[in-house]
Amino acid sequence: MSAAPSSPDEPCCPPLARQPLDSDWAGELAPMFKALGDPVRLRMLSLIASHKGGQCCVCEISPFFELSQPTISHHLKTLREAGLLDCERRGTWVYYWAIPAAIARLSAVLALDLPHSPTTADTALERTCR
Repeated sequence: MSAAPSSPDEPCCPPLARQPLDSDWAGELAPMFKALGDPVRLRMLSLIASHKGGQCCVCEISPFFELSQPTISHHLKTLREAGLLDCERRGTWVYYWAIPAAIARLSAVLALDLPHSPTTADTALERTCR
């Protein structure tokens, strides 16, 4: 994959507006985007990432959702398998945290190069594929 930075100031992943994704890169990012395509998982990631201390116990996640414990566990497993979360068992509880590098990769690839972005709706319409 050619997404490695060539200098410390360069982001890890060039924005989509700068260069198209190659198949390897798209293959690495697709499972993350697919996992976030479910509103429950998107909310879970947000809840965990924004939790005080950056970690969240399953017991703190469950009250936010009207879902069974097995369903919550399934969603958390999907986020872990996509590389967005990591976890650690502490006694009877499992604590989760977002993986900052994964979030940064998704953010970087979707970032727009603001100086070159359309500034008006008219310009945006001109760039629309037909």
